[in-house]
Amino acid sequence: MQIGKYTLDDEQMKAATSKNKYTLLSAGAGSGKSLTILGRINYLIKEENIKEDEILCISFTNASSTSLKDKIRKELNKNIDVYTFHKLGLKILENKYDISNENTIEYIIDEMFSSIIKKKKNILFKYLSVENICEYLKKEKEINNLKSLIIKFIKLFKSSDYKLESFTMFHKQIKTLFNIRHYRKEKLFLIIVINVYLKYTNYLNDNNEIDFEDMIIKAKENVNNTSVINKYKHIIIDEFQDTSITRFNLIKAIIDKTDASLFVVGDDFQSIYRFTGCNLDLFLNFKDYFKDSNILKLENTYRNSNELIKTAGLFIMKNPLQIKKNLKSNKSVYKPIEIIYMKNIKEEFELLINNVYNTLGNNILVLGRNNNDIYKYLNDNFYVDNNKVIYRKNKDINITYLTIHKSKGLESENVIVLNNINNVFPSKIENERILRLVTKEKEYFPYEEERRLFYVALTRTKNKVFLVTEKNKESLFIKEIQKYL
Repeated sequence: MQIGKYTLDDEQMKAATSKNKYTLLSAGAGSGKSLTILGRINYLIKEENIKEDEILCISFTNASSTSLKDKIRKELNKNIDVYTFHKLGLKILENKYDISNENTIEYIIDEMFSSIIKKKKNILFKYLSVENICEYLKKEKEINNLKSLIIKFIKLFKSSDYKLESFTMFHKQIKTLFNIRHYRKEKLFLIIVINVYLKYTNYLNDNNEIDFEDMIIKAKENVNNTSVINKYKHIIIDEFQDTSITRFNLIKAIIDKTDASLFVVGDDFQSIYRFTGCNLDLFLNFKDYFKDSNILKLENTYRNSNELIKTAGLFIMKNPLQIKKNLKSNKSVYKPIEIIYMKNIKEEFELLINNVYNTLGNNILVLGRNNNDIYKYLNDNFYVDNNKVIYRKNKDINITYLTIHKSKGLESENVIVLNNINNVFPSKIENERILRLVTKEKEYFPYEEERRLFYVALTRTKNKVFLVTEKNKESLFIKEIQKYL
């Protein structure tokens, strides 16, 4: 099958023409996921006589859904429905709700806290004394830390499809703690959260508003009351490894109503969004959710060299829970992974940029674990303009800086990964213990999500990747990757 200037390989063709009702395609980095999705759509329309409006495609971000829709138009000359989960939710709800301001919950928490701290009155929190709450707030390093934790807890609570009665279950869980001090603190936190949750929920209901989590939850509840989805016979989902329980429940409800087939594509090696409620178990155990499903793999990578994917594969498969893939490539690059030890960071970063430019080309993607990592490396010869790093001495060098999370799905000729030092990458900042209650997927292997994030960083390059670290501060990932080089 030919799509534009590309011909599908045997693995891509097998996936694109799958006749199974439920298919999961486990696709390696740079293995042609988008091409296979285009091939799937082309096959359904030309060979199975499916109409354009009978196919639903779902991607995870506005950018990726727009990109996919544009590719379908350009390469296939077809107009297929391509939505994010949230836009699909709004369509099912037929825009009956206003979308809440993202800061609404923050305003509600501020109001509740200020009424206690300033007025010394507890008119909003049931079952707590003013002394209880003020004492708790005093113990927090910052009010903002507590506020962020409450917001994160509620978002994970909703995206994991917990209900109000779940708080009783949470209380039973924390009762099993052996440390009475931890128990008291967690019980107090749960009481504060349930009060915030109730006030926030009432505000949304009173104002006919929904937040992003509600879009998915309410859409699932309304699937049987809408004709919007009745036309769909085939559903295709990209980046399925990043699916949450509520998103999965929505898709399952649509399938139960329409009897549509399901074709999902993703890479468990690149699942890096647990903090938003994504549940990798849905991918790893797909057969448990859809009986008689077909599991296929794309193992030919067209981005990375064979040398790089061999090393990256050894690294990622250290976690035995990942789906085994034997990635291979026809490309060869001598020493595609280089570890760079820096002492005078700002000077040596400039030397590295010049070296990469002079020997390998002018397109350089610089990646960091955090938004501000780049500033540690820039001297006065550089400045940052949005995501672009401008080198005053040579403005022909195309340098882009992104966090690794934001780089997912992208590629560049050459990549530099910063800050591979202890306590930074992998990040050793653990989630607050209380979040274990609302994270359905548990971590079973040390730093497993950080490991996948490092894998994403390694596989952005078409040519070479430079891992920047400091002598005697090397991260455990650097020490491990050295053994494979």
